[in-house]
Amino acid sequence: MTEEEKKYKTLIVVLSIAIPVVVALLFGVNLRKMGYDVEPLSFLPPIYATINGFTAIFLVAAVIAIKRGNQKLHERLIKLCVCCSIAFLGMYVAYHMTSESTVYGGEGNIRYLYYFILISHILLSIIVIPFVLITFVRGIAGAYERHKKLARITYPIWLYVAVTGVIVYLMISPYYAN
Repeated sequence: MTEEEKKYKTLIVVLSIAIPVVVALLFGVNLRKMGYDVEPLSFLPPIYATINGFTAIFLVAAVIAIKRGNQKLHERLIKLCVCCSIAFLGMYVAYHMTSESTVYGGEGNIRYLYYFILISHILLSIIVIPFVLITFVRGIAGAYERHKKLARITYPIWLYVAVTGVIVYLMISPYYAN
């Protein structure tokens, strides 16, 4: 482990635990139900779904860039992916703090498919946090062989989370209250 990686070790552990815990806690907070006069941020789901879509595109582009030897473009695209993920998270929490949760209205097998995608998306979005952070730090620390080894695990999980975020939105969007 490089000195650069050691500097970030505690931060990675803290963020890997704090992000899911804080999101879970805030998910249960509805400002409107608490009596605050806030407008529901009902315009956010298509925006954060689009951000998930861009994250997926940028991830694929980052892999293409590094395979072509363009390390600078790869690094910029990954930083953009991290920024997109942070923006998604902020909007997701803000939406759920101001709006009622939408119940999926599909029936039959499509309902089971939806919940499979949703649950796997949620679980993997939690699991991927330390993978993304460690992979990112290894890259910026110059530990390229270890970065590459972990990126082979991180990339497909992160890509799955980004793509399924869009799929979940597309499947539930007909049931959003207007």
